[in-house]
Amino acid sequence: MAKSKNSGWVLWSKDEVKLLKRLFPRGRAREVAEKTGRSLGTVRQKAYNMGINTRHRRLWSANELKLLRKLYPTQNTKSIAEKLGRPLESVKQIAYLNGLKKVETTPPWSKKEDALLRKLYPNNKVRDMANQLGRSIQSVTGRAHKLGISEPKRIWSKKELNLITKLYPTKTAEQIADKIGRTVKATRLRIVRLGLRKRKRKGKM
Repeated sequence: MAKSKNSGWVLWSKDEVKLLKRLFPRGRAREVAEKTGRSLGTVRQKAYNMGINTRHRRLWSANELKLLRKLYPTQNTKSIAEKLGRPLESVKQIAYLNGLKKVETTPPWSKKEDALLRKLYPNNKVRDMANQLGRSIQSVTGRAHKLGISEPKRIWSKKELNLITKLYPTKTAEQIADKIGRTVKATRLRIVRLGLRKRKRKGKM
């Protein structure tokens, strides 16, 4: 038997593809999985990608749908497809048709956090507030917007502008924003206004 290839990243050989084309249409996906050492989900995903269909459509069972409803809100869709032995796109489609949605994993903001955010927001950098609250910069700015807290116009210092100019050729706007404690949106806008451009790499001779 072939070594385990359940991770799915191992390239399919010509012989494995021939085996898939020969057996999958007959509903023998499990046999393909056993002979290639791949997971059932990987086999079905490969067949789906190649447009290979079984001669009869495999309907979703009540137990499969029950498991999908239980797992979909909080678990990775790809891992669910592996557990069910279904193609990823099939899982996504059935989840959509059943009205299933992912649950927000970020913990809700407490009244104490909101009060602290209101206190800190006018006079502190977003990065510092995020660190103090244990939240991401995006979470802090999003919550402030929801609470109707207007961000005061902070004048860009020479130090900040020099740092942007120095970092932009090699760093992303997200990395620069985190470095100077500004929002990504504000940083991108400042980069545009400064007329900065990425350095062009010299082509190989």
